[in-house]
Amino acid sequence: MTPEREERLRSVLACRQTNITVVLENVFDPHNISAVMRTCDAVGIAELYVLNTKIPKHKKWGTKSSSSAQKWLKIYQFTNASDCLSHLRKKYERVLATHLDSAATGLYELDLTGSIALVFGNEHDGVSAEIMNLADGNFIIPQVGIIRSLNISVACAVTLYEAYRQKKLKNAYDVPSLGEQEYQALWKEWSSNGD
Repeated sequence: MTPEREERLRSVLACRQTNITVVLENVFDPHNISAVMRTCDAVGIAELYVLNTKIPKHKKWGTKSSSSAQKWLKIYQFTNASDCLSHLRKKYERVLATHLDSAATGLYELDLTGSIALVFGNEHDGVSAEIMNLADGNFIIPQVGIIRSLNISVACAVTLYEAYRQKKLKNAYDVPSLGEQEYQALWKEWSSNGD
């Protein structure tokens, strides 16, 4: 490994954020999932949850849209919503879902700097009623157009870059989030990955 490559990997590891994650519920298109993976990697998210309760587990992702981002993320797959939320609650303090509802909080009113899991629903039906019942609340991305929804990967990108903006203002990327053991495990894994 070149010194430049080592420096790049170590600088990315230093910016990994362990207190924010994304959950994709029943997202059909593997290219949408891959696009979300790419955004997660871009803002330093360390892990992603893929919950499939109505569709089969995905066997592969869309490699062109992910640009191989899955190599740099820990990906969990669940087929049961309660099991997924139970796992999330061991690591994250709040679970918020995207759901168009009069009681929803606008994205720009949220504090995204704390420990949080963000749930995005599928391309047709959004987040399920089951997840809404298990979540701590819901939010929407403000819009003024006729069509009141965004593509799942776009909605996720808009939300994650707002989280990135808020975290950057609080210097979250200046202080390593990974514990030493987790850092060393990821370093070992990443340093053996190809480009």
